[in-house]
Amino acid sequence: MTSRALLLDVVVRGLHPFMIFVSVMLLLRGHDAPGGGFIGGLVAVAATALLTVARGHRQALARLPLAPVPLAALGALLSLGSGVPALWVGEPFLTHLWVEAPVGPWLVPLSTVHLFDVGVYATVWGALGGLAAAIIAVDEEGAA
Repeated sequence: MTSRALLLDVVVRGLHPFMIFVSVMLLLRGHDAPGGGFIGGLVAVAATALLTVARGHRQALARLPLAPVPLAALGALLSLGSGVPALWVGEPFLTHLWVEAPVGPWLVPLSTVHLFDVGVYATVWGALGGLAAAIIAVDEEGAA
């Protein structure tokens, strides 16, 4: 292992978890309320690509919550499913609904918007993270 690869491996140890944390924060808050599933997913993809370059595609894919295709499919289902509750109350599909859930002494606002954003996040991370790892894997195989 060259010194450059060693340095990258050491940096990625701290940077990857930080990037995933930032991606979740973007998911929850986004660049504009209520969330940022797409931009959060892109930051997670960048973290996966960085880990792939540093440690290889197998280790990077092992850090995903699910394999890329199931993660993307689950995300798409969550996003589509977020529109169904509106149909139950007689509203058009994807009309987002809000409720307040009591959590201890606080009322926490919850919405189908959050479910939609989580679905977009998972779809982006699964599809593009898996694609990035696969493309980098081709380069790994060519170098071997």
